[in-house]
Amino acid sequence: MTAFPMAQGDVPYVTTEQMIEVDRAMMEDFEIDLTRMMENAGRNLAHLARGRFLDGDPRGKRVIILAGTGGNGGGALVCARRLHNYGAEVGVIIAKPDEDFTPVPGHQLKILHTMGVDVELADEASLTGATSFNPVLIIDGVIGYSLKGAPRGTAGDMIRWANEFDAPVLSLDAPSGVDTTSGQVFDPAVQATATMTLALPKEGLRAEGVKEQVGELYLADISVPPGLYAEPALGLTVGPLFAESDIVRLF
Repeated sequence: MTAFPMAQGDVPYVTTEQMIEVDRAMMEDFEIDLTRMMENAGRNLAHLARGRFLDGDPRGKRVIILAGTGGNGGGALVCARRLHNYGAEVGVIIAKPDEDFTPVPGHQLKILHTMGVDVELADEASLTGATSFNPVLIIDGVIGYSLKGAPRGTAGDMIRWANEFDAPVLSLDAPSGVDTTSGQVFDPAVQATATMTLALPKEGLRAEGVKEQVGELYLADISVPPGLYAEPALGLTVGPLFAESDIVRLF
């Protein structure tokens, strides 16, 4: 198992509203578009999966990727592409049909189809098939900070399946079903073995009683300029958090 360094110094935590402002400023003020951020997120998620859960060598190891239709799902799809390139046996289960994906995650999905990666729509048959696939790791990219209340329908079914299956779960940004500001744990919510959050950690991930859902907490770089955090809308002082590594551990 790769040891990722512990974060050094004071690491600010942000609310969902503040993270929305970070994303806005990245795209509108600094012209760092969603595709670049998503690629950074997915690359780091694949690196963490490889180092923490796949013994540094994904070749021949079975991984299931659970992906929603938004940015969180898009990051998981980038991770799927990279793990496939590393030699893992990757299966992707998506929450909704291709045409329901927002444009940038939809583009990531199209790349996977072109590559011939196995992609299935979530239903009873595909989740049963995922169980028989016998994965050694599940990647949770169902819902990120856009969560509004308890996950319903197919998203809820995917979360329940992840919790019932006997394999570690690595969540992207937050365990699906956990509010990233309050830390409220909805029913259902992923019980992650580890969570890799992005840019800055979210307030809800350190709330009382939520650690059982979060598991180990890692923070990954998506190349946010420190000056962005210092702007009046945020007023945060953030040092070079990723000087040693693109991924650091918080707890």
